[in-house]
Amino acid sequence: MTLAQERYSCRAYSSQIPDNDTLEYVLECARLSPSACNRQPWRLMIVGSEDRRGREAVISSYSREWISSAPLYVIVLGNPAEGWVRADDNHSHIDVDCAIITEHICLAAAEQGLGTCWVCNFDPAKLRAGLGLSDDFVPVAIVPVGYPAEGSAIPEKKRKSLDEILIKR
Repeated sequence: MTLAQERYSCRAYSSQIPDNDTLEYVLECARLSPSACNRQPWRLMIVGSEDRRGREAVISSYSREWISSAPLYVIVLGNPAEGWVRADDNHSHIDVDCAIITEHICLAAAEQGLGTCWVCNFDPAKLRAGLGLSDDFVPVAIVPVGYPAEGSAIPEKKRKSLDEILIKR
């Protein structure tokens, strides 16, 4: 419960770069994510502070200035050829699988004192071109990762009540 309450969309980061052990912990938690039929149709790409071309690709693909404050980004990529497709309606679950690994990243990062923000409102063509992605992979999410900037606070969570989201039969 504490982790769910403390995780929030961080939009201001300090310049401190998470150490390798912390980042590896977050990535290991992500690696353990479940996926439909255990297909694991995702790949992760790390864009660090030293990767100027990668950073420019991320920043140019998303129109909000705050994203440039993050010291690193985890790019969540899906491979449609590897994803599970439901036979009854031919619905691909690649977005669901990528959503699960993305939330594992966000929760593991929060546990380690890191801030994240799940970014989906980006230009995939700009990101794909800037990162040199093959056509095999669909960029699903950008996750800025870093320590929250000084003065950052967990905002009040405005969520519907359980009665509003629970459909009763």
